[in-house]
Amino acid sequence: MTTQDLQQHYQALWLQSLSRFEQHQFETDPLLTAKNDSRYGVTLLARPSEQVKQHIQHSLAELMLLEPAQYYYPATDLHLTVLSLISCYSGFDLSQIDTAAYVELVQQVIKNTGPFRLHFHGITASPSCVLVQGFFEDQQLNQLRAKLRSAFGQSTLQHSIDQRYAIQTAHMTVSRFSQQPANPELFLQKIKALASVNFGTCLIDELELVGNDWYQRQQNTVLLGKFSL
Repeated sequence: MTTQDLQQHYQALWLQSLSRFEQHQFETDPLLTAKNDSRYGVTLLARPSEQVKQHIQHSLAELMLLEPAQYYYPATDLHLTVLSLISCYSGFDLSQIDTAAYVELVQQVIKNTGPFRLHFHGITASPSCVLVQGFFEDQQLNQLRAKLRSAFGQSTLQHSIDQRYAIQTAHMTVSRFSQQPANPELFLQKIKALASVNFGTCLIDELELVGNDWYQRQQNTVLLGKFSL
């Protein structure tokens, strides 16, 4: 995806979601507060810089005050999904796979991949969440994804890559709807104001392979491997 493709994709998502929000159709997630949510999976991800995290947290502060009941990702949980290797599902446990084999295969695939820059600017949305838009300067991220897809496709390791959707963007989920907004009109005003916010640029020079729950909560995340680019 080129920068223009990404912009068009994010804009299309935004317009579709906006039309639903204007009709007060917010898709809430009943499992956000569930105590028995056993969905678990394996993800290769990147973390934004502390500066980008701070910009995001600062920009969301007014939203948090206005709609404190919604779910906001803490700075520790902010991430960019490089590739979901095993999409979260109920009943999955890390003991069911050879985690060392996953680490080894990822290491082999990324050995010739260098660092890449990501620029975070503006927001978009899906009916269920608010997303920060991420843009890449070159095609290194998607080339890495293609190599990972090929390697796992040729391996005997369990995976469910692209089963939900084929990831091509560099967005980060920053908020989810746990209930209908108390003041939807004001809420919309606030998120529209974030459309032109520059959250900063960072160099991604390290990736993490993790076991994770659906929301990438830090307390449920198991670090399987770290990889320098």
